[in-house]
Amino acid sequence: MSTIVTAKQGQTVDLICLMHYGRTAEVTELVLAANPDLAAVGIILPLGTKVFMPVAPSRQQAAKLTSLWE
Repeated sequence: MSTIVTAKQGQTVDLICLMHYGRTAEVTELVLAANPDLAAVGIILPLGTKVFMPVAPSRQQAAKLTSLWE
């Protein structure tokens, strides 16, 4: 289920992803794609910034690798 998170003082997108999803790998890019205006705000988000948190793929789906020889 997707939700909206409000940034607290000193938070970054990575930190919000870690707190919301429990990880940053794969999901930070997903959150930035869902919130295209966040990149222009800067590394540390202003207090009260609304961040849309989309549904993230499961860890098994994210960890699936593709081989060139399959």
